Amino acid sequence: MNLTKILTFVLFGISIFLGYYLYSGVQKTVNDRKMVETKENAVIEKLKMIREAEIVFQEVNGRYTSNWDSLINFIEHGQVAIIERREELIQKEYGGEEVIVHIDTLGFTSARERIFKVTYNVNAADNGIFMGYKVKVGDRAVKNQRGYALKIGDKISEPPFIENGFISSLTPLNVGDMVKKGQILMTLWDYKFNPDVDLNRLAFKPGSQTKFDIFVGKVDRGGIMVDVIEVKDPTPDSPFRSEANEAKNRKPLRFGSRTDVSTSGNWES
Repeated sequence: MNLTKILTFVLFGISIFLGYYLYSGVQKTVNDRKMVETKENAVIEKLKMIREAEIVFQEVNGRYTSNWDSLINFIEHGQVAIIERREELIQKEYGGEEVIVHIDTLGFTSARERIFKVTYNVNAADNGIFMGYKVKVGDRAVKNQRGYALKIGDKISEPPFIENGFISSLTPLNVGDMVKKGQILMTLWDYKFNPDVDLNRLAFKPGSQTKFDIFVGKVDRGGIMVDVIEVKDPTPDSPFRSEANEAKNRKPLRFGSRTDVSTSGNWES
């Protein structure tokens, strides 16, 4: 074997090694990024659930809580009033008007249901003649599935669902009834969060024994003391997140603020 062939084999081997080395390095980077993204998505989902629980807790108790046991107990056993707000317009003798707001309590629902579930109304897409429902109470509606039929002029329209959910009620209508655009035809509900979540792990970062940092307090806004809350992940998974770096996308995942009246999450901006 002459020198040229030897060099050819050596260079070929080196090129294969370098190619594999570069490929494995790139693949490792891709895998690491996917792993970080998966971890951060789990943290965001947990922060969203904590945020919803704190908002409902504040609605009922007039304050946020930094006590995890109190928050868990509220989710498991708390009750939330179902409120209806009505406005009454009264004409005054001198020609003016007065608006009186009536707040009625229609009943109560469990805190868990209020926190974990979301309700949607399906409204008539246009004025038309009702031609029947394509679902029944208890069915699970799927986005883009047809929910009802409406005759508009000479055409039949079957508007699709824009959300997933379970059908909880249908407005009593007969085929041939006239409906107006915006009229409520049905109500759906769905879970916002996993209903089987272990609430005893509410304070902990997913897959970790690290607790979220939680702060509640009050700030002065024009002479009025208002509640503030901040909950954050103290151990960011992304190597690009650090408390010292002020770049928005490099801060630890969090919602709320110690100084501003906000419950926005920094992953939403």
